[in-house]
Amino acid sequence: MKQVPEWSEKITRAVETVVYGKTDVIQKILVAILCRGHVLIEDVPGVAKTIVARAIAKSLGGQFKQIQCTPDLLPSDVLGVSIFNPKTGEFNFKQGPVVTNVLLVDEINRATPRTQSALLEAMAEGQVSVEGKSIVLPDPFFLIATQSPMESEGTFPLPEVQKDRFFLSLSIGYPDRDSESTVMLNQRNETRPLDELEPVTDIETTREMQKAILEVHVDEGIKDYILAVIKDTRNDDRLILGVSPRGSLALYKGAQAMAAIRGRDYVVPEDVKDIAFSVLAKRVLIKSEFSAKGLHEIDVIGSILDKIEVPGYKDAV
Repeated sequence: MKQVPEWSEKITRAVETVVYGKTDVIQKILVAILCRGHVLIEDVPGVAKTIVARAIAKSLGGQFKQIQCTPDLLPSDVLGVSIFNPKTGEFNFKQGPVVTNVLLVDEINRATPRTQSALLEAMAEGQVSVEGKSIVLPDPFFLIATQSPMESEGTFPLPEVQKDRFFLSLSIGYPDRDSESTVMLNQRNETRPLDELEPVTDIETTREMQKAILEVHVDEGIKDYILAVIKDTRNDDRLILGVSPRGSLALYKGAQAMAAIRGRDYVVPEDVKDIAFSVLAKRVLIKSEFSAKGLHEIDVIGSILDKIEVPGYKDAV
């Protein structure tokens, strides 16, 4: 199990040469990768959403492709299309950027719902269907999507079913003063730190780490604690929509990955709590009368975590 912390530390150190003061964000993205999940990063423009995603991708090695979403982006631009070859008189299929190990979908909510939905099968099944054929995506396949806040002009909100396909959601936030000062000083260099970033691991090692976290022990009390949290989201009067079974599985696996990154082969309640906000926030929907009063998803999740008794746990398996 010690290989997982080493793998995580190498990637974190590499990414932090490009993005400063965001260790927690990097760690949670690595949790999603270990769990074969996908990440949605939502924040205001200019806080390095795209740079974080590209730095993670470059550090991992493997194939990396990027899609810049616009309202005129078509599903075929994502999945691929057959092109007529006049020399042979046949159609040749040109695969789209979705066929890769790491896919960055930048500003996903600027694409139309039709194009957004083209990514659903890839995220859920690890394959895409194009022109009556199924194309299996490389293993692993990891998608990082960024989106602008819903208030931004020219955006198309992601439907609840698509939000649920993301393993977790994150907000990067503004940098602290020291980190922002470092960013400003680095602009004096002729090259950008991102351009000099090299892979610190490889795809085969990442696959091994994904298998390793499945061996992390989850005590029966911890499992009951997770189920109690999920049940409360479904019974909370402030919510229209509670967390789905996909969400409970994500919380379970996310806690395993968090424990592994921290060098343990067993889960403690803190692992569940530390990943809960990112896993659950986009999977609940607040009633309009409460959202009008300024209540946010993280407020509801926080109050649920506070009121449920934290179980005891075994320190060893």
